[in-house]
Amino acid sequence: MSAARVVGEFGYRDASIQRITADAGMAQGTFYLYFASRQALFDELLPHFGLHMLEHVRERAHGKSDFFEIEEIGARAVFAYLQENPWFWRVLNEAEVEAPAAWARHHEEVVRRYLKFLKRARQAGVITLYREDELDTLAYLLIAARDYLYLYHLHRSKQNSGIPESVVRTYMQFVRGGLNALPATD
Repeated sequence: MSAARVVGEFGYRDASIQRITADAGMAQGTFYLYFASRQALFDELLPHFGLHMLEHVRERAHGKSDFFEIEEIGARAVFAYLQENPWFWRVLNEAEVEAPAAWARHHEEVVRRYLKFLKRARQAGVITLYREDELDTLAYLLIAARDYLYLYHLHRSKQNSGIPESVVRTYMQFVRGGLNALPATD
């Protein structure tokens, strides 16, 4: 957690081993019992906390079966996680440059889970207007929508008031309409 907090505050480039170990309350030498280098830590940071976020989402939606209800719960859970863990946004976004292997692992896992969710919905007859080979594009569209809504509404908010209800309502209207609308004819 110390590494995540330090990266969240200072960024990967200025997240020194000294800062991380000071935040953790341990000696710098102890760090090397667990990680061969600062980069080795960075390569584990996003995948570790990314899985933590995905489990947070999964736990919130556990036991639900309606696709749109799960999608709304999932969106709310992501927004809540990001609000409770403001450091995650910087860990996530700077990783593409500072820990590209970690960034790729994290995104592969997010897309894999989202794609599995969309495939189940398609098999259940909820998503009928998209072919199987179009579901990965849908996954990326929905992930990107959430990312930009977070960036606009939470990350920039100074009062830490959470995501406005109108944003969730608009997002879900977009999801329902986009998945239920007829495809364009060629």
